[in-house]
Amino acid sequence: MKRTPFFHTVASIARKDLQVELRSRELISSMGLFALLSILVFSFALELNRIARIEAVSGVLWVTIVFASLLGLNRSMAMERENGGLDALLIAPVNRAAIFFGKMAGNLVFMLTVAVVLLPVINVLYDISLFRPWLLFTLLLGIVGFATVGTLLATITVQTRARESLLPILMLPVALPLLLGALRASASVLNDAPLEQWVAWPQIMLVLDVIFIILGFLLFEFVIED
Repeated sequence: MKRTPFFHTVASIARKDLQVELRSRELISSMGLFALLSILVFSFALELNRIARIEAVSGVLWVTIVFASLLGLNRSMAMERENGGLDALLIAPVNRAAIFFGKMAGNLVFMLTVAVVLLPVINVLYDISLFRPWLLFTLLLGIVGFATVGTLLATITVQTRARESLLPILMLPVALPLLLGALRASASVLNDAPLEQWVAWPQIMLVLDVIFIILGFLLFEFVIED
């Protein structure tokens, strides 16, 4: 049986996920609502101290993105499992790595959409501009890394009953170096620190993204077969 070309498979899986989401609007709405509520809670908690609010913006941004992403990753893989989509993909004559990159691409789009919605909300609530080139670049690097490692680990946890609690336990320690780099780089950009003091952090994040992508490419076939 002839295998479907790699990039065609990736595009087809990602397109399928986006079409399903456009019809149901389940993932984006749940992730977006969770993220907005989290931002509001942090805003109220820090309302009495304006200086603390400004200092905490990068932490608020990344904590919200990480936990909203966990919610979306869990639900995305659970829907595939419940609807039999994952089994159908395994039966199909396609490269297993293409399945991984297709699911990762779909998750990446969902996470980026939530981040785009969050930025203007934080601008208004915290009275600080987040639309800065280096901050947007750091945001992209962080989300790519989270989408990559999250897709791989969500594939493992979706087979278990405790997937909602198991995914954060597995993902947060693995993604901690990436999160640390994102926090340090974002805080430095917002505080207008000299470039040479923090430029190493985005570089580290880029290296981590490449490592996560390679690991996903190599390990996904073994993970999904188990």
